[in-house]
Amino acid sequence: MRWLPYGPDATLIECSSLEEAGAVRAVVAAAGLPEVTEIVPGARTVLVAVAPGSGGLAEVRSLVEAADLDHPPAGHPREITLDVHYDGADLDEVARTAGLSPAEVVDLHTGAEYTVAFTGFAPGFGYLTGLPEPLRQSRLDSPRTKVPAGSVGLAGEFTGVYPRSSPGGWRLIGHTETVLFNPRADRPALLSPGDKVRFRSLS
Repeated sequence: MRWLPYGPDATLIECSSLEEAGAVRAVVAAAGLPEVTEIVPGARTVLVAVAPGSGGLAEVRSLVEAADLDHPPAGHPREITLDVHYDGADLDEVARTAGLSPAEVVDLHTGAEYTVAFTGFAPGFGYLTGLPEPLRQSRLDSPRTKVPAGSVGLAGEFTGVYPRSSPGGWRLIGHTETVLFNPRADRPALLSPGDKVRFRSLS
């Protein structure tokens, strides 16, 4: 783990794995330190910002270095269910590649519980971990120039939902009508790091 200065009031913690980054985020979030103003996890990093002049970065470092990152606090995650029509353009190809039927792909995808590891790419886009091993497939060789909003996709170890129309290379297995990002809402992004997500089939 490396600690890199990120301006006078923030630090970027470089982690060895996605799991370690998730543990660091959970430890800092659970501590509820009043000096901490923002926690931004990534695939292998966690950015922690503190109130200017508070000296909170030293407390954050002491907290993380003393923590048991193999057993991070569970916290009190929100539980979110997304209703999905499993009619994606790549569903049959995902099934063929996995050696499954399309119905078995749906059963696997809906049978797992996912965790929002981090957000990015587009406002409201959550990278969800917990994807069953048979569904872990590579991105498309040639990304689509336009993926419709609400599309549910797979890429590597992640699954996720495109919150708005955009280019993308994930394999599409369905779509949801749920709004993932609304800039006019009190909470613009539906998904936040640490949330638990399940998919429910409407097909």
